[in-house]
Amino acid sequence: MKNIIRSEKAPKALGPYSVAVESNGFVFCSGQLGLNPETGELVDGGVEQQAIQALTNLKFVLESAGCDMANILKTTIFLVDMKDFPVVNTVYGSYFSGDFPARSTIAVASLPKAGLIEIEAVAVKK
Repeated sequence: MKNIIRSEKAPKALGPYSVAVESNGFVFCSGQLGLNPETGELVDGGVEQQAIQALTNLKFVLESAGCDMANILKTTIFLVDMKDFPVVNTVYGSYFSGDFPARSTIAVASLPKAGLIEIEAVAVKK
């Protein structure tokens, strides 16, 4: 059984997928880009601002599922340029307190809408 999660505060899906799906107490969040939810366009300011927006979008998706950032078990970060890792790492760390989730960071050739970063997550409802 699955429950489709929708968020009025996060950007809509760019294709035939859901922003998140809940099943058996787990919430599987699709990757979030640094998109402004109102315009559907990438925010200005490079990778730092896109990371902030992607994590904010992820936070809103989780809230729609009845979770928060503390519920995240695992994230995957996709970066177009690994030289951006230190900046992204600093922004990422500011969204968590205490026990951090498991994480992978992967370099990719490109992302939708020419984004610089995308972040997906798996969370558990408490």
